Amino acid sequence: MKIAIGSDERTHVTDVVMDELRRRGHELLPAGPLIDAVSDNYWPSVARAVAEAVASGAADEGILFCWTGTGVSIAANKVPGIRAALCDDAETARGARLWNDANVLCLSLRRTGEVMAKEILDKWFDTSFIPNDTDNACLAQLNELEIDHLK
Repeated sequence: MKIAIGSDERTHVTDVVMDELRRRGHELLPAGPLIDAVSDNYWPSVARAVAEAVASGAADEGILFCWTGTGVSIAANKVPGIRAALCDDAETARGARLWNDANVLCLSLRRTGEVMAKEILDKWFDTSFIPNDTDNACLAQLNELEIDHLK
């Protein structure tokens, strides 16, 4: 699977997650400082790059980091078709996939340690959206909301 991944800074946690993703056989499309030290490191532009890669189909999914995870989540969700979820634990990641069909995982550099990051990745990749009347209706309403505000 191709995964767009970005952060506003490169840290031990970002390196651990990238190594873990490669170990799992994923192809990475890095953005921001995960490419090199001179790349634009503002969280809105990093989030935009990752979200647009997912929305365009250049990447299957995305992973974003910033200090709280909130900024990249907000920015990514501005891109039509993106359902970015800020996940601090594995169960939240599972729910984001199962009920919200999330396609971009957002993580806090401040709150996510190496062990928790791997647990979150386990649930993220082990869980898929299961179409059902309630969640389908919610996602349809979300799509309508997005369309209404693009006009």
